[in-house]
Amino acid sequence: MWRPQPIAFLKPLRTAVAIVAPFLFSGSAHSAEESSAPPKIVFIMADDLGYAELGCYGQTKIRTPRIDHLAREGVRFTQFYSGSPVCAPARCVLLTGKHSGHAWIRSNGEVQPEGQRPIPDGEVTIAESLRERGYATACIGKWGLGFPGSEGDPVKQGFDLFFGYNCQREAHNFYPHHLWRDEEKVMLEGNDRGLTGKQYSHDLLEAEALEFIKTNREKPFFLYVPFTIPHVALQVPEDSLAEYKGKWDDPPYEGGRGYLPHPHPRAAYAAMVTRMDRSVGRILDRLKELDLDENTIVFFTSDNGPTHDAGGADSGFFESAKPFRGLKGSVYEGGLRAPLVVRWPRKIAAGRESDHVSAFQDVFPTLCNLAGAKSPEGLDGISFLPTLRGAKDQPEHEHLYWEFFGYGGQQAVRLGNWKGVRRGLHKGDLELQLYDLSRDIAESKKVAADHPYVAARIRAI
Repeated sequence: MWRPQPIAFLKPLRTAVAIVAPFLFSGSAHSAEESSAPPKIVFIMADDLGYAELGCYGQTKIRTPRIDHLAREGVRFTQFYSGSPVCAPARCVLLTGKHSGHAWIRSNGEVQPEGQRPIPDGEVTIAESLRERGYATACIGKWGLGFPGSEGDPVKQGFDLFFGYNCQREAHNFYPHHLWRDEEKVMLEGNDRGLTGKQYSHDLLEAEALEFIKTNREKPFFLYVPFTIPHVALQVPEDSLAEYKGKWDDPPYEGGRGYLPHPHPRAAYAAMVTRMDRSVGRILDRLKELDLDENTIVFFTSDNGPTHDAGGADSGFFESAKPFRGLKGSVYEGGLRAPLVVRWPRKIAAGRESDHVSAFQDVFPTLCNLAGAKSPEGLDGISFLPTLRGAKDQPEHEHLYWEFFGYGGQQAVRLGNWKGVRRGLHKGDLELQLYDLSRDIAESKKVAADHPYVAARIRAI
């Protein structure tokens, strides 16, 4: 049975700067500055992949052999959280190290004709901090944090190279008319945004990532790969679809709500995840081919929980959020809990599982800690490098906080093993739903009346 480990109920709140600094030079968590070559960093993020959609997290229908092997060679986190239950704000938390009560982008929103609201120039991103440390930086995949040419454009936020979808809405099709390379629109011949086409965007992203690794093999690099799989629409080349077609009862999806139909939706979804898994494997193979394996740390996660009833995806069939309540768009565990697998040969002990409670805002200080870079002031994150290295003195969060004004307006707090949730805020509903995750991981029994002191603490937060 899944049981979160207890956390001290009311630890003193520490700042990220105070926490990270001692580990830069401690014997228990070596800094990159202690070696002549700082590590190369590959951070891969799936799009709407559920906590339980990987074999190493209990999935039985979808094959993910390369990510499962990645977990066997590194550490698998069981209590890692996204920064938000939807795309743009989650990515903002990840890249700026500020939780969704402080982050600039707190919900999805579009800017016509293409793109989303931009993060301002004054925000410091992971890429900017690592580039100052001498890292080559690339974002290959989906951006969603500033329309082309805006101050939020990825090439204005610290990335030497951007290739992929600037706009989240454009990323709802895997055979798009165009992608972006830096600030240039790249037209894709043979694609008409139909169910099939000539150039499958995910494969183009994979190829670009492999080329970046080859081109920058002689220097430290930060490769951020926010893949668009398995976000709908359901589209996958026939060679991948064939592995799953006919495997289950699979009623056709007729389309609607802006998404394309598919004759084999369950097979298509599973095939998309397995194709992404193949891409992760090819990235790992490229690192090994170029003798970069042992000095490259690889992260794999997802931006939020699995999709609700949209585009033909069937999260119920795949038990995508098991054992949690809620899906994408919800601040219950199913919308926020994310897989995290980290591998670094000879630096991270293989085959470990960690129940350290952490979230997207912790990635920024962790990567700075790894690279020997200075974390900016004002981050909400705490480096989890001590946990990666197996140290016993990992600082903990006093609490984690989320706010999300989409889907009716929601807030959530995790305080130790307690979880407080508010939903329906736009309607004036201020009821605090309190759950004890150590006894009720499915958030099914409200216990605020039984624990008034805990409820009061979470209301104050």
